[in-house]
Amino acid sequence: MVSKTTSLLLISGMLLIALSCSEFNSSAPDTLPEPFPYTVDETTKDRPLSAALQRSFHQYEGIHPAENELYSQFKYTKVKGLDYRNHDGTISRRDPSKIIFENGKYYVWYTHRETPVIPVGAKRAQESNDTIPSTDWDLAEIWYATSEDGFTWEEQGVAIPRPPEPQVGWRSVSTADILKWKNKYYLYYQGFLEASGKRGDYCPVAVSYADSPDGPWTPVNKAIIDNGPEGSWDQFAIHDPYPLVHDGKIYLYYKSAFNRPGNVWVAGGLATADDPLGPFEKYELNPVLNSGHEVSLFPFREGVAAIMVKDGTEHYTINYASDWKNFEVASVCELVPIAPGPFVQDAFTNTKDGQGITWGLCHFTNAGKNGVNPHSILARFDCDLSQAIHDPVMKRTGVYHDPEVYFRQGLNKKQVARVQAETRAL
Repeated sequence: MVSKTTSLLLISGMLLIALSCSEFNSSAPDTLPEPFPYTVDETTKDRPLSAALQRSFHQYEGIHPAENELYSQFKYTKVKGLDYRNHDGTISRRDPSKIIFENGKYYVWYTHRETPVIPVGAKRAQESNDTIPSTDWDLAEIWYATSEDGFTWEEQGVAIPRPPEPQVGWRSVSTADILKWKNKYYLYYQGFLEASGKRGDYCPVAVSYADSPDGPWTPVNKAIIDNGPEGSWDQFAIHDPYPLVHDGKIYLYYKSAFNRPGNVWVAGGLATADDPLGPFEKYELNPVLNSGHEVSLFPFREGVAAIMVKDGTEHYTINYASDWKNFEVASVCELVPIAPGPFVQDAFTNTKDGQGITWGLCHFTNAGKNGVNPHSILARFDCDLSQAIHDPVMKRTGVYHDPEVYFRQGLNKKQVARVQAETRAL
């Protein structure tokens, strides 16, 4: 039986619910907002909004990508003038630097591998030697090319050769980027002391300097940015050094991979210096970028924008930090260039009003087939991530591909077997 006390509690609860419902129903017409309007104007952002609409109005520049200066489609063009030996896999070009304009022409630096045989792969790195590369960036040098129009490039040859053992980079030098500082030029790059894959992909950041973008380049022969202490996110690797000038200092962004042996997390850090040769001081709240694989940034307005490539929860986005340190998602894009090296006119001007970018070079690492002719090629990309132009075609959303592009992303044999087993179990 139900006690008198329990009955009274139940009755009291029902009365409270009834009263609450009555109050809600009577006040609903006065408190609920009008339906979301068909025509959006400046006042719409001030009304009560869902979380999704809050982002549309307050996180991005406009509620439509066409109104967002940091949104763009990307168009691609084959680069002319570079030979790949009939794409047999023995010549590879990858990881282009940012592009600069000097002496009436464009300059770009990149990883250049030219070996008698193709790479054996990181998992077989123990089989590599002085002529057999382990990976596409093993036994590589840094070369450069120039162009008058950004479409046809003339290769000028080696800029940074591999130094003698045991100097930094004796095994391979790769992934360079350029800084111009007080009428001198500095190339930062990764210097390998062993074949990539033997213990991972670990290498210090090295630097060489010159009075001209054509060299000759003088190596400093020491690590410019040290790996982090044991147990830190960048204890093993500082990759993709990418320098810009801000606030009268050198802002050098880089990436590292961590969280091994689980799912590898790739993130970006920041180190600053008053001199190109250091010392560099790492930002206390590193990492500053939570996604991306390669590192590519450009000044934009008072801040800096970052192109987030491939990896992480915010891959294929453009991030923006007005203070150059605290990044937020500014747009979500598609067909984002891999390893973009943009033409950044104001990379070194200490600008307070960055103009953005409209083109650059990138790479495709799947130009060949693994085990047959693996190699990478350089390509040109164009975009509208600039204050200076407004290209409506670049602001469109949705890229349609040939159906075969999708069908090539099919299930592997193991996945097919799993699906068939699930079907049989029904």
